[in-house]
Parts: sequence; structure tokens; C-alpha cells
Amino acid sequence: MQALFFKQNRPLAGMKCARSAIDLAAFKTAFNLQALTLTAALLITPIAFAQKPGEPAPTGQGAISVSEWLSRMHEAAMKKRSYIGTLVQSSGGAHNAISSARIWHACDGQNQVERVEALTGAPRSSIRKDDKLVTFVPEAKLVRMETREGIAASGNFTDLLKPGDNSIAEFYLAKSLGTERIAGHEADVVQLQPRDALRYGYRLWTERKTALVLKIQTLDSAGAVLEQAAFSELQLDAPVKMNKLKAMMKPQEGWRVEHSDVIKTTASAEGWQLKASVPGFKGVSCHKRGASTQAAQDDTLQWVFSDGLATVSLFVQPFDKSRHTQEGIAATGATNSLFRRLNEHFLTVVGEVPPQTLRQFAAALERKK
Repeated sequence: MQALFFKQNRPLAGMKCARSAIDLAAFKTAFNLQALTLTAALLITPIAFAQKPGEPAPTGQGAISVSEWLSRMHEAAMKKRSYIGTLVQSSGGAHNAISSARIWHACDGQNQVERVEALTGAPRSSIRKDDKLVTFVPEAKLVRMETREGIAASGNFTDLLKPGDNSIAEFYLAKSLGTERIAGHEADVVQLQPRDALRYGYRLWTERKTALVLKIQTLDSAGAVLEQAAFSELQLDAPVKMNKLKAMMKPQEGWRVEHSDVIKTTASAEGWQLKASVPGFKGVSCHKRGASTQAAQDDTLQWVFSDGLATVSLFVQPFDKSRHTQEGIAATGATNSLFRRLNEHFLTVVGEVPPQTLRQFAAALERKK
């Protein structure tokens, strides 16, 4: 559920088949700190359900409404709070992988600072403050510093989660499944069932008093778990020192520093368009990576779409026969990826959606005439 998780995909330097054009954050065994940073940002977002006048009535035992979900999420995102927790992420299938991270999140009412430290895989840590993201790679004594614009800067997509500006209720049904205990907290369990075959279902555990999301699963059409993320331990309103986290963003002496900025743009300005829309999905951001201290500007364009829960990223870059050697579809966990040549360009479509959704996006993308 990338609009709740918001595991932000990003281009890689090299390209080899399915693990080339894109950092497939949702299912790489190597831990992706940026993915977990954005996962945590919304995994603790409160949600609630209530019936809205004029909305189709929910049906079935335990059915509830989703019409006011986005409104409540947006309001909750504005009520920033500090916390410390351990987040565990796992995916099923042939590429089964488990990753975990320790998260420190500090808020002072306006500003937010968050540190994520990998507990599995190669040592990694990242710190995000507003639109600044710093990632530390100890074995290489490397620090990557990025500046992001638009939705990618905040990671919580509160601009997307606005009341009256989403069609989640049109494409999902919600059902209450009772209560369970997660990370030491009593939680209500809700299942979201898609109304069509273009998206997956979800199961969420929300803390009973605050409605904070403690655990979330992505489900296939048969109800099997494709992927899940959950706090194994979570301390809300923890005494996290913002100044201490900000001070940790400074690179250590002797470490190499790479700078890279994400530049906001539009698909139209870059010469691309969709000749047909994919039901329920709206464009929410478009950007390209600016020049870094080590290389010229990356020509990769990322165009992000969301239905409010799931997201799909379209990555377009100039075709390179030495790197873009294969086409087709790859899948691991809940994330599917499509690779296709488009004349002088190469397209990679990535999302936590079924393969047919990616095919619709790929078929619709074209150069502007």
C-alpha cells in the first residue's frame, strides 16, 4: 500500500534486467532506508471510517464506509507527534525477505526530523528533515545528500490525502475484522477489498485510542499476504531530541559526500502523456534527478500515479542497448515491475498493483505529438 507506506522508488545508476532501472524498494533483500523512512511516516497515521450522505451503503457483515478516510488521515498527519519504534517489513513468494529498522521521529509542531537505522543487511542509516534527506553508507565512508521537491520531499503525501479529492470509496470496500494486540497496543482490524482487478486488497491494524496504523498487509485476489510491515515495538510521544537528530546530519570528517537533487517537473513539459487514463489513478508528482557532484544530470523521468492507496511509478530514460537488455514483467512480494522499450526510450513501470495495471499504463504512455 504505497500511498500509506509510501516506499519511494528511485532510479539506480546501472541497469540489469529486473533489478536495473529502478530501486525496487518494496522487495530488495538489501534494506532500503528511504523506503522505511516513508513507510513509517504514514504507518502511524490515524484513520477512521464513517458513513457519508449520498455514498453507496456498505454491504455484508462488518462492512464500514471509507468515504471520510482521507479527510481523517489528512487531519491526523497535521497533528504531528514524536515516536521511537522498530519496524519489521517482510515479503512473501520466491524472493521472501525480512528487513527491520529502528526509527526515531521528532516533531516540534511544525518541523519534523526522522532517523532510520537498518538492523538487517549492510549497515545503513538515513536522516530526513523536511525536504532534505541524508543517507550514510559506513563501509564506503559515503554520505548521499538529496533535496526533494513536492510530494517526494515530505514523504507523507498529505497534499494527496485531502477530503473530497479522492475516489477510494469508489474502488474499495471496507470491513471490520475485530480487534487484536500489536506491539503492545490494542488494535482494531480493518480489511479493504478492491472493487476491480486493477489493485490489491489491504488489511490494517489501528491503535484503538488514537487510530494509529500499527500494521498493514497487502493481499492478493485470493486473500494471501504478499507483503506486510508492522511495528514490533512502538513508543508514542517519546522524548526524541530534534536538535540531536539534526546534528547527526553533518557528515563525518574524511567521508565522501555526494549531492543530488530531485527536480519537480511535468510529464507534458518533458514531452510525455497518457492517451488513456487508468481507472482510479491520478498523477500526483513528476520529477527528474538533477546533476550530482559526481556525474552529469540523470535523464530519468519519474511520473507517479496513485488511487489514494496504491501507487504506480513510470520511469522513462534514454534507451541504452548495453544496459536495457531485457523486456517483460518481474514480481516479488507485492511489487510488480514492467520493462519495455519505447523507440528511443526505455520504460520501467513499478507498483504494488497487479501486472494488468502496469500493462495499462505502459500501453497508454506516448510521446506528445
